[in-house]
Amino acid sequence: MKNIFRLNYLLYAVLTLFIFTACEEDEAAPEEENEMEVFTDVKLVFTPAGGGAAVEAAAQDPDGAGVQELQVLGAINLAANTSYTLTMVIENCLESPCELMNEEIEEEDDEHQFFFAFTNDAFTSPAGNGNIDSASDPINYNDSDGNGNSLGLNTSWTTGPASTGTFTVQLQHQPDVKTATSGSTDGDTDWALTFNLNIN
Repeated sequence: MKNIFRLNYLLYAVLTLFIFTACEEDEAAPEEENEMEVFTDVKLVFTPAGGGAAVEAAAQDPDGAGVQELQVLGAINLAANTSYTLTMVIENCLESPCELMNEEIEEEDDEHQFFFAFTNDAFTSPAGNGNIDSASDPINYNDSDGNGNSLGLNTSWTTGPASTGTFTVQLQHQPDVKTATSGSTDGDTDWALTFNLNIN
């Protein structure tokens, strides 16, 4: 009789342990996966403040999901001594129709920031050579995230006199690290594009 009691007790203990372990495994939430952002087309649209035709420059990923990166397709050609608003248009054209990635960047604005570099004094505003080398250098951001930190889908620029040089725009992905002082090396670079810049 004692042996049967011990056997039943042992079975009960094993079953309880099994059920407890199974419940623990069920309750463990699966880890969230960060979706891979895909950028196949980038367009920089410079709209003159006083009216007139917008100036566009573009980059494209020629093989979509392949090994190649975004490639610059042409130069940025701006008028001298002119104010512009720069608007970024970013798409994933592996989708049909193309998916506008601006919306995803805006939804995750606390994780993204655009940084810029350009030939020194190509612009009278912002002055200098951009904020890729130093995050505290001036850029005229017209948008910000929910914490008041700069984003960069929309910026303002005023060209100086006629010159030639380069203009770089870099999209930085900064989940959990973006602050008012985070820079172009914090987080991961989604892409960095350098265009020839002609101011006439």
